[in-house]
Amino acid sequence: RYILTNRDLAEWVHRDFTYQGGLYAAQILLGLGPNALSDGNPYKTSLNQSGFVTFGAAYVVSLVGRVANEALKATWFQKWLVHRRLRPEEFAGRVHYHLLGAASYPINPELLSKTAPGGVLDRIYSLNASKNGGVGTYLLSQVYPEGSPIFPAYPSGHAAILGACVTVLKALFLEGFVLPNPVVPDPTGQTLVPYVAPPGEAPLTIGGELNKLAFNIGMGRDAAGIHWRSDIDQGNVLGETVALAILRGEKELYNEPVTFTVTKFDGTTVTI
Repeated sequence: RYILTNRDLAEWVHRDFTYQGGLYAAQILLGLGPNALSDGNPYKTSLNQSGFVTFGAAYVVSLVGRVANEALKATWFQKWLVHRRLRPEEFAGRVHYHLLGAASYPINPELLSKTAPGGVLDRIYSLNASKNGGVGTYLLSQVYPEGSPIFPAYPSGHAAILGACVTVLKALFLEGFVLPNPVVPDPTGQTLVPYVAPPGEAPLTIGGELNKLAFNIGMGRDAAGIHWRSDIDQGNVLGETVALAILRGEKELYNEPVTFTVTKFDGTTVTI
């Protein structure tokens, strides 16, 4: 089955290795041929040379893995030494026990007011009671049976890793390159069908699809119930920052005259 729903996506990012999405993207892009390479690639127009150790396929997949690990290190620093933000699961548990009177936590009164009839907490409690013989809770189910990871939420490691991976891919490939013959899952998720753009919508490009990939991989963890939206947004930015720093350092080591140009997640362009 192809990824079709949030539950599908949540399970994919449950089983993937750290930079699997970025590596898959790199392999797909390398299959598009030399025209998809960035104009800053020193070998793109060469008649008698091609990249290998630098600016070739071996270099691309290696750099994707390298920035992924550095982004994860930066994420771990932020998780443990700066923010230590609790997971949605843990916060929900605090809300639950606070409302039952079993504990007391400094929770925003606006949220606690949602226990009024028709409020979201009232509806959650009533739904759980209807399914559990009259025993209600203020908790919601999660996609993963083991629950949340036992390390802090902010920022998302998946989001940071993919933010870094797609940043170097945008630097190495032509962001405006139109993807040939794109496909999407059919309504059953069992087969792929040609993608037809809605009227007036621009065609799918490398840059646009890489941005979607970075966001969607992170949001798959959000859909699973183990992250907050800001974990994803800022995780992408952290990964991007790490990748740009690595590209700046890398450029100083090359003999070839190379230029990296990247459209950042905020829409601005940076040239290295």
